[in-house]
Amino acid sequence: MTGQDKIHSHLGFKLMLTLVSLAANHFTQEAEHPLEAHFNPRKAERQPALRGGDVDSTGRMERHAVHPKCWTTAEACDSALVSNLLPSSFRSSSQLSSSHAPGFAKLNRREGAGGWSPLTSDRYQWLEVDLGERTKITAVATQGRYGSSDWLSSYLLMFSDTGHNWKQYRQEDSIGSFPGNSNADSVVQYKLQQPVIARFLRLIPLDWNPSGRIGLRLEAYGCPYTSDVLSLDGISSSLVFRSSPGPRQTSRDVLSLQFKTLRNSGTLLHVEGEGGLGLSLELERGKLLLLLRKGRTSPSEPRRLASLGSLLDDQHWHHLAFERHSSHLNLTVDKHTERVQLSAEFSHWDIKQLSVGEVQVHSSQKAVVSKRNFHGCLENLQHNGHNLIELTKHKDHQVTVMGNVTFSCAEPVSVAVTFPGPGSFLQLPAATASSSGGVSIGFQFRTWNKAGLLLTFDLAQEGGMAWLYLSEARLRLQIHNTGRALLELSAGSALSDGQWHSVELISRRGRLTVSVDKEEGGVAHASHSVSVGSKLFFGGCPAEDDSQECKNPFNIFQGCMRLISMDNQPVDLIMVQQRLLGNYSRLQIDMCGIMDRCSPSRCEHGGLCSQSWTVFHCNCSDSGYSGATCHSSVYEQSCEAYKHNGNTSGHFYIDVDGSGPIKPQLVYCNMTEDDTWMVIQHNNSELTRVRPSPGVNQHSIHFDYSTGEQQLLAAIRQSEHCEQELSYHCRKSRLLNTPEGSPFSWWFGGPGPGSPQTYWGGAQPGSQQCACGLQGDCVDPQHYCNCDADRIEWAEDSGLLIHKESLPVKSLVLGDIQRSGSEAAYRVGPLRCHGDKNFGNAAFFDKETSYLHFPTFHGELSADISFLFKTTAASGVFLENLGIKDFIRIELSSSTQVVFSFDVGNGPLEVRVESTVPLNDNRWHRIRAERNVKEASLRLDGLPVATQEAPADGHFHLQLNSQLFIGGTASRQKGFRGCIRSLQLNGVTLDLEERAKITPGVRAGCPGHCSSYGSLCQNQGRCVERANGFHCDCSLSAYTGVFCHTELSASFKPETSVTYTFKELYELRGNSSALPSSIYSDMTLRGENVSLSFRTNQSPAVLFYVSSYYREYLALLINKHDMLEVRYKLDSSREAEVLRSRVRSLANGQLHTVSIRRLTDSVSVQIDQDPREEFNLTSDGEFNAIKSLVLGKVHDSDDLDPDLARVASLGFTGCLSVVHFNSISPLKAALLHLDTSPVIISGPLVQSNCGSLASANPYAVENTHHLSDQSGSVGSGQPLVNAVRSDSALIGGVIAVVIFVAVTGLAIAARFLYRRKETYRNQEVKGVKQEDSRDFSFNNQTDSQNASGENPKEYFI
Repeated sequence: MTGQDKIHSHLGFKLMLTLVSLAANHFTQEAEHPLEAHFNPRKAERQPALRGGDVDSTGRMERHAVHPKCWTTAEACDSALVSNLLPSSFRSSSQLSSSHAPGFAKLNRREGAGGWSPLTSDRYQWLEVDLGERTKITAVATQGRYGSSDWLSSYLLMFSDTGHNWKQYRQEDSIGSFPGNSNADSVVQYKLQQPVIARFLRLIPLDWNPSGRIGLRLEAYGCPYTSDVLSLDGISSSLVFRSSPGPRQTSRDVLSLQFKTLRNSGTLLHVEGEGGLGLSLELERGKLLLLLRKGRTSPSEPRRLASLGSLLDDQHWHHLAFERHSSHLNLTVDKHTERVQLSAEFSHWDIKQLSVGEVQVHSSQKAVVSKRNFHGCLENLQHNGHNLIELTKHKDHQVTVMGNVTFSCAEPVSVAVTFPGPGSFLQLPAATASSSGGVSIGFQFRTWNKAGLLLTFDLAQEGGMAWLYLSEARLRLQIHNTGRALLELSAGSALSDGQWHSVELISRRGRLTVSVDKEEGGVAHASHSVSVGSKLFFGGCPAEDDSQECKNPFNIFQGCMRLISMDNQPVDLIMVQQRLLGNYSRLQIDMCGIMDRCSPSRCEHGGLCSQSWTVFHCNCSDSGYSGATCHSSVYEQSCEAYKHNGNTSGHFYIDVDGSGPIKPQLVYCNMTEDDTWMVIQHNNSELTRVRPSPGVNQHSIHFDYSTGEQQLLAAIRQSEHCEQELSYHCRKSRLLNTPEGSPFSWWFGGPGPGSPQTYWGGAQPGSQQCACGLQGDCVDPQHYCNCDADRIEWAEDSGLLIHKESLPVKSLVLGDIQRSGSEAAYRVGPLRCHGDKNFGNAAFFDKETSYLHFPTFHGELSADISFLFKTTAASGVFLENLGIKDFIRIELSSSTQVVFSFDVGNGPLEVRVESTVPLNDNRWHRIRAERNVKEASLRLDGLPVATQEAPADGHFHLQLNSQLFIGGTASRQKGFRGCIRSLQLNGVTLDLEERAKITPGVRAGCPGHCSSYGSLCQNQGRCVERANGFHCDCSLSAYTGVFCHTELSASFKPETSVTYTFKELYELRGNSSALPSSIYSDMTLRGENVSLSFRTNQSPAVLFYVSSYYREYLALLINKHDMLEVRYKLDSSREAEVLRSRVRSLANGQLHTVSIRRLTDSVSVQIDQDPREEFNLTSDGEFNAIKSLVLGKVHDSDDLDPDLARVASLGFTGCLSVVHFNSISPLKAALLHLDTSPVIISGPLVQSNCGSLASANPYAVENTHHLSDQSGSVGSGQPLVNAVRSDSALIGGVIAVVIFVAVTGLAIAARFLYRRKETYRNQEVKGVKQEDSRDFSFNNQTDSQNASGENPKEYFI
């Protein structure tokens, strides 16, 4: 479907949508709807303009802008301003004849030739209207010349107070041109989004009827504007307004004014309260700064609170508003507002004095002056309803006037010229030789570009060329002759900052000087002289210059120039504009068209904005966001999403609201369990001893979390389940008392500082109970907590807090710790959450006519949309939202193509991504679309992102007003059939499931994840479907981990032996509930699949041995020649058959992988990537009644041949990894399932990563935890804790001795259990902070973050 077709597809609904937007729509009228609040954060600040139209006589709809404020204005401001003016109020660049004079350019008039037409039709023509005084202008209207084929099709609109220094009016702060007429008679009116206050109006034609010429009649609409003005000279003039004595009735201050200035620095206002506490508003480099000042007798350096605005020294009026309510302050410059939070001392702050134009700093003796004063004009200065200029005029006693203050705005005339781009140049004749015989050229410029030609001229006497240009924001001068550089000079730096910079080039008496900013910015000298030819070229060269008078080997200049002088004589640029002096092309004379595209910054989330003359750029480095405006988060929104991407356990940044305002947070994602846990730590998750402090009855503990408050609460809210361990170990220290009594201890949890909670882990909120009270098994039935029994023996109350409204725990208050003999310890575990309510939120659309609808999507300036889909259909619309003309749509246009299309007023734009595989494969695919003021982008799965740049000076507000349709369209055509999941718009998840429950043709939820994510399960792992995700079952794999990807390796020593005993057939039949880990082997095997990896320097060595009750066996070994042997003895009456591989050097310390497959008498062996070797056995091929499998040292070698028995008795030194025998993984059973598997371990067995290819040293085991470290409780039930008053110190040495003796005793006793299998829990001990205590110790709980089966462990028996 083409862009034009898409417009036609919804034009039929234009009238309906207009009526819908005006009628009572219960979705869009719900002001409190959560989606409305999220989607339209700017709704209370500014509503974008709607675009409607006026119908001309031909029935064509002409486009115009209507601002909502015009609908609610108390007094209409729409009077005609031009129709009653005298002809002398009109000026123009030229006129075709006296009957085409500008005075005839009045709307609907037919006098003269029926309008204005210039002598020539080009873009240098203009029509100007003098309204006589400053007037409020709200709209303009244009019309062609009566009875002709002359009209404008587009134009620029300029405004001025003085007839000089024109300012271009821009719509949406971007669009410079206005569409005009399509014939000579219809009237096209534009209501200005922001009214303009000006005396002069100028219209510049851009395009006109190609079959005619420029022809124009116009009208402006508005109303009179009155104001009070004063002027300050910047030297000594200022005002001081002192408030009336007496108490203030309110803590609210409102201050507003307009100002204009040519100076980029100076103090506008200073407000001061008691004790010298004050705020200043000062200009610095064209920006407005809000400064905090403290102290009157010894004032400190002011502190910057905010910076707002830019280019405020452009000699145009700027609006300033200052509104304070208590310690909250809103500062507005023009249309942009910044909210500032002041310190608490401003809550009861009263303004005692307001200084205008300078800061009045008072010492104990007398007033003194502060810094540079403001030079310019102020208008309508209001403070809390007082007109301060009016009070000044009437010499009110509250106002003190200092210096020369006048009540008018006398503005110096400074004519600037703008070089907008390619083809722009200004050519001036060189001055006649001065009396000094030298050369002097001066000018000022401002630009954002780091490079560009400023000035060039040929050398009259010396020959060659001189170039004065910018390079890397430095000023450089080059003089060339016959292709070589005779001279190079440079001066200044950072000259592309948008500020005015002055340049002087002086050549006198054989000395050449180039200076920047009157030598403050830098100066360069050379012993050289130059003489200027007949012409000077500023900014560039003529495109058609064949005379070689001007050459530009550098970049073009884009920027502004003013105050051009030659031999200290100013150049009259108005004469240039009138073609009376020099020549020019593509210039804008008498205006500086510079724009600050970084103020306000369009870069979101802290992205750094930089700019050139035409574009801005966002540096998103270290922000956590990407895209042209740093809008889209680079992080996933949950641990669940990371798992679906194929990530394993580790620390990850998660961004819970995507492109929303909440910053990313670093969490730990534990993926070793069935659920994917997000773990958020705080400053003390260890068991901590509480010691009483003298005079303190309660012990208060605060917990600081590793993430911010916003991130924490959003993560809890998004999760399906959260929990936090809360435990209390006590001896004569009561906890909660009884439900009827006041609790001794409590905790705070939830948002902010938290609300008090009087229940304990494992109990219900408000119950004032512990877990034992809920279960009815407390040590004293009279109490509901074990600790409330108040016994001398150690007791414990612990459990999980699972009510999300009360999480996380913010602080603890422990009360009963002061009595004699009272001892206690607490532990608050990390916050753990699993499940992502947003990620699994899905809906299934049965047919093309089904859809879900939501309130209008408000993404005026930036919009991002992301979701997953799966379907079997070849096409369908995922999402659509329409406006009167604007729209946004994402659709599957074909089985391999996704299209993102939209229109913001510049015409339809499309971004397409083509897939190399079909997208209707019923597998999940991910779409991420973004549209901002710079570009639109579309990403599909992992394919390269497709982008489409936005027009540089086009509309950028997306204005929608219909409902948002998901899975279909307003026309109920081309709907989507399939599943949509995790749909998010600007970081807000739409609840598809909730809306689907009440919508016919749509079902909530969408199962089937293994078809898309099952490939993540590796190494024979099996994908298991879950409600909102999947799980990899690794029970049949020799690997472990979230995706069965983690190799299980162990380091063996000569005495290490792992024996796996196979169950008898009769035993299995009698035990139908045998665990999966106790897999039985058939009594007779006709084939095996064996695989393992190893690393060793030992030869000979037995790697693998399987025995039989019939004295048969299978052995895998490395012989003394470092070659692999496979020995089969499948007939006890015959010798073993030896199969030797040809691969050598296997005992070289490198990792090798062996795979052996047997089917009856055929055996194949493959080592690493070498070719598979085939062998044949001579026996019958049956392996009868297998008994056990041994890794490492073989103790029972009676059935072995003597030479094999000798090798087997040596044991194995090295590494074994991922051992697999048919469906059995004996090494995995030994390392992970010792409790439930028929495995016996003797000797040291150290789990490590030695089987990893990345392991440089196969025998270096890092972070191993010995089994002796986990030997259970020590002492008489006392907990080992961090027993400090300040919650941090070390345990005394006595405890270490006790533990060492106990552990040594257990280890010695274990040596006698040679054939006995011992069971151990797969735990790891996390160290605890301890204080110097000689009589207090007990075991710490396992830290949930580190309890991973992937960690190295050692088993020693």
